[in-house]
Amino acid sequence: MPFSLPSTPVAYSIAAVFLWGASDFSGGYGVRRANAFVFTAFSHFCAFSLMLLISLGEHAPLPSRASIMWSVLAGLLGGVALALFYRALASGQMGLAAPIAALIGAAIPTLADIALEGAPSRWSIAGFTLAVLAIWLITRPEPQGNNDATGHPKGVAMAALAGVGFAAFYMCMHQTTGSPIFVAAIGRIASFVATAVVVIATGAPLALELPSIGIAMLAGFLDISGSALYIYASQRGRLDEAVVITSLYPAITVLLARIVLKEHFSRWKFVGLLAALAAVPMIAAG
Repeated sequence: MPFSLPSTPVAYSIAAVFLWGASDFSGGYGVRRANAFVFTAFSHFCAFSLMLLISLGEHAPLPSRASIMWSVLAGLLGGVALALFYRALASGQMGLAAPIAALIGAAIPTLADIALEGAPSRWSIAGFTLAVLAIWLITRPEPQGNNDATGHPKGVAMAALAGVGFAAFYMCMHQTTGSPIFVAAIGRIASFVATAVVVIATGAPLALELPSIGIAMLAGFLDISGSALYIYASQRGRLDEAVVITSLYPAITVLLARIVLKEHFSRWKFVGLLAALAAVPMIAAG
């Protein structure tokens, strides 16, 4: 039976939140015992293989030449950004690095979209504001002994740089048309090439332990699935709405870090999660 998509971009953005949040947790956990770029390159290869098989099985048509170029550019920038992000997650608290990257990644394309397409409805603006507040609450640094010599939490610089890369990925993918599955597959092979070049240039050892291989595959499958859902939402709705909703994925990463790794979970993070839940219907109502 042909694969069909419902007509609600918001629903796909929400689904992407769960997939990206779980993917980031898996990736951040996996690179603790592996080279970040080797891990990410293998993860990208697995993700590309999955989407390519689905695309061929569904007989999805090839995107236009312009969409392919935008997908490649998004994949190149997003691939390097994801590797930096995984390294940031592994070097410090997941509950801090994830929201920083999400906030920067959401702010840039949201401001660009408002400048180009005009301001959204009042409800959406209120939802955006609440979403930013939610991410900030989840981001609040807390003394945990994870700071470097300058007093800054470890991984903050890499997380911020990754956020810029994520913003570029969002905006490039918004320019695409055609099958989100094929677009995601093309972008992911570009990500694989970008990270593979870094691996070769740095001479990193190619070996991955068996547990890391399994985690990399899981992270790749989750990430590419979330990307396909984001692409669908972005193509059929406003960029700022798709970006802001999907950028709430740190809530899932934080919850998993709390449940699995027993990371500290303050009352402010809990309030931030509640604010994130409230922001989604407000944005959708707009």
